[in-house]
Amino acid sequence: MPFAYYQRLTRAQQRVYRQSDELTVIRLPRPGSLVPLVDDLARALAGQDRPGAQAAADRLLRAMTADLGVAPLQAEVLAVRPSRNWGELHGLYNPSSARRTARVTVWMRTAQRRQVVKFRTFLRTLLHELCHHLDYELLRLADSFHTEGFYKRESSLLRQILRDEPQGEVSGNDLRG
Repeated sequence: MPFAYYQRLTRAQQRVYRQSDELTVIRLPRPGSLVPLVDDLARALAGQDRPGAQAAADRLLRAMTADLGVAPLQAEVLAVRPSRNWGELHGLYNPSSARRTARVTVWMRTAQRRQVVKFRTFLRTLLHELCHHLDYELLRLADSFHTEGFYKRESSLLRQILRDEPQGEVSGNDLRG
């Protein structure tokens, strides 16, 4: 079932939305090799080490994009989430340009209390932004919409790198790396 904004999209955008919605899994070729990188990120967040979190997030994204055979993606970890009357910004994807590599920006502290974001929330945000990159670079979609399939792809990546998924499990439409 499409999200409410689907009706406001053009026919071409609706076609891309449906394509996105059909793809529910991105299978990492070597998820076990990412475990030390995930552990480094967890340690940096636990230590409230912003430069360390940025370096760890950058290594994780570069390893994942290399494993999937797509253009690299850089991480930028900033301190406190920006907020306005609409809420807090958790992450931001900036596609590549002629002069710069694609970049993901995430924030490690909440806007109101300025507390370090819980590890799993931070990692999910990082993967969410990676999924926007994969929509363009791996799936070759014309746009990157928030669809049920998009959120399932995000969850599939999270389960794999946290080892929350039994080996060999395949659900939905599987895009193998």
